[in-house]
Amino acid sequence: MNKREFIKSGLGIAGLSILNPSQSIESLAAVAGFELPALPYAYAAMEPMIDARTMEIHYTKHHGAYVEKLNAEIGKGTFVYKNLEELLGKYAVDNKVIRNNGGGHFNHSLLWKTLKNPGSGKNTIPADLEIEIVTSFDSMEGFEVNIKKTALERFGSGWAWLCKGKDGKLFVTSTPNQDNPLMNIPGLVQGKPILGIDVWEHAYYLKYQNKRVDYIDSFWKLINWEEVEKLRRAS
Repeated sequence: MNKREFIKSGLGIAGLSILNPSQSIESLAAVAGFELPALPYAYAAMEPMIDARTMEIHYTKHHGAYVEKLNAEIGKGTFVYKNLEELLGKYAVDNKVIRNNGGGHFNHSLLWKTLKNPGSGKNTIPADLEIEIVTSFDSMEGFEVNIKKTALERFGSGWAWLCKGKDGKLFVTSTPNQDNPLMNIPGLVQGKPILGIDVWEHAYYLKYQNKRVDYIDSFWKLINWEEVEKLRRAS
């Protein structure tokens, strides 16, 4: 695949910082804009944990709108950045449109990548990732309790995150709305997100209504641990 094909695929723009945060083909400010990345599975792939209609609306309407609004905003001025992560790190603190829509684009691009069809075979956690999680949280069970509790306690809309800190240690945090730990915003704990649980109501309300706990329990069964480990190693 040449550079032009790579960019058109959506990975060169929407997923560049997720696939490899140190990789930069060219300044994204020099290309047409961000693109909605292609889902690597069908809308119904996460059934019965996430229903097809929710996945379709979430992806096409919500994520699609974030990309559209983000492109409109960066088209208004001169923003110097190499990838989506750098755009958020530099401009989210002062620009609410980039904060909300750039955050929404990054958060959902990571979300789709770290989900796996529950019927696609074994979904065991890689040994190295398990060691890092146990080192940071004492046990896998301790980590699971921690991130689920964090997701449940996020008031209103937002995300619960597993992140890698600058010291290399894993930690759990949460953010409101479409904020994420890449942003230099007071009150947010900074780090590189490698797993996110979306607790906006649009992520689960059609199937689970107000039962966020049931949604989180179901979400746990969909985590693509191999992709989480790739992100950990790349960060």
